[in-house]
Amino acid sequence: MAQGSASERREAKTLLLVGGGHAHVAVLADWARRGAPPATRMLLLTPHRHLRYSGMVPGWLAGQHDRDEGRVDLAALAARAGVEWVQGRCVALDPEARTVTTESGAGIAFDLASLDTGGVGRAAAMLGDDPRILDIRPIEGFVERIARWRHPRRLVVAGGGAGGVELAFALRNLAVAETRPEVALVTGGGGLLPGFSEGVRNRAATALMRQGITLHLDDAQIARGAIRAGETSLEPAELIVAALGSAAPDWVRASGLAVNDAGFALVDAHQRSLSHPHIFAAGDVAARADRALAHSGVHAVFAGPVLAANLREGLAGKPPRRTYHPRWNNLYLMNTGDGRAIASYGRLSAEGRWVLALKHRIDKRWIAQYARLTDQA
Repeated sequence: MAQGSASERREAKTLLLVGGGHAHVAVLADWARRGAPPATRMLLLTPHRHLRYSGMVPGWLAGQHDRDEGRVDLAALAARAGVEWVQGRCVALDPEARTVTTESGAGIAFDLASLDTGGVGRAAAMLGDDPRILDIRPIEGFVERIARWRHPRRLVVAGGGAGGVELAFALRNLAVAETRPEVALVTGGGGLLPGFSEGVRNRAATALMRQGITLHLDDAQIARGAIRAGETSLEPAELIVAALGSAAPDWVRASGLAVNDAGFALVDAHQRSLSHPHIFAAGDVAARADRALAHSGVHAVFAGPVLAANLREGLAGKPPRRTYHPRWNNLYLMNTGDGRAIASYGRLSAEGRWVLALKHRIDKRWIAQYARLTDQA
C-alpha cells in the first residue's frame, strides 16, 4: 500500500488553471461532480476569491439584485473539486520552462496548464487618456469603482454592443442615485447592437428614446480633455464608462505562444495551443484557429465541459477528443433597467416584464448550481 502511494506521488502531474473565468468554473464543477483526475496535483491561480457574473451587474446597478448576489466562490468550488486555490495574478508565462510568474514574483511550475483569465480593457487605447474613464474590464474593478458613485448627474457610455447598451439602461436607472442621471450612449461606427436582428435593434432604440438616453451613432474620442461623439461635444461628463470589448493581456504574446493578430492565444478545436500542446486556453484570452467565435460568456460556459474532458485526457497522456460546436444561435436577454428586458434569438425578438423574469431565473439558476456544489463540501 505504502509503495503504491509513493509510486503515485512520483508519477503525479501538476495541472495549473490560470484564471477563474466561466470555462474554468465549469471545469471545477465537472470535477466536483465526477471526481478529479487521479494522480494529479491541481492548482487554481486567480486574483480574487470570487468570480463575479457580469450578466447580473446591470441588474445590481438598477437595484434588482444585491451587489454580491451574482458571485461564485472559486475557492470553495476548487476545494470541492480537489483543487488548491492560490491567490495571485499571472503576469508572465514561460511555456518552454513550464512556469507561470505571478505579480508578487512567485513562480509556479506545471506539467499541463489551462488559461482562462479573460481579456483586459482597451479604453485608453481606443478613447485616449482621461481620469474619468471607467473600463468594465476587469469586472471586479468596475464594480468597486462604480459603487462609489452616489450622485452622478451626467454619464457617457462608450460601446454599442449588448454590454454597453445594458449598462446605459442600468445607469439611467441607477438605484442609489437621488435623481436619474443623464446618460449618453455612443455606439461607435458599427451602430447600435451590431450583429443583432433589426427587430432587436428597433426595440433597443425605442427603449433608449423612451427612457431619455441620448444615442450617438458615432465614434467616441477624447481630445484636449473633452469627450466627443464625432464632432458633438458630450461635456460636461462626470464619468465615461467604456464597454469596448477586450484586448489580450500583453503576457500572452510575450510568452511565445501562437497568437492571432490581436494577440489572443490561438487554440485548435480542442482548446489546445497550436504551438504548445501542453497548454490549453478558453474564454476571452483565446481565439479558435479553426473558426471565428465572438468573445462571449455564452461560448466560454459551453466550452467549459469540453475543456474539462480534454484536460482529463491530457493528464492521462491521451490526445484530446472533445470539441465545442456552437449552436446555430443563442438566446440573449438584455436588461433595460426599468423592470423589463429585450430577448433576442436569431431574427426573433420580444420585450416585456416576463423577459426580465426569465433572465433573472436563468441567471440565478446558473449561480445556484455552483452554490449547491460548494454546500456539499
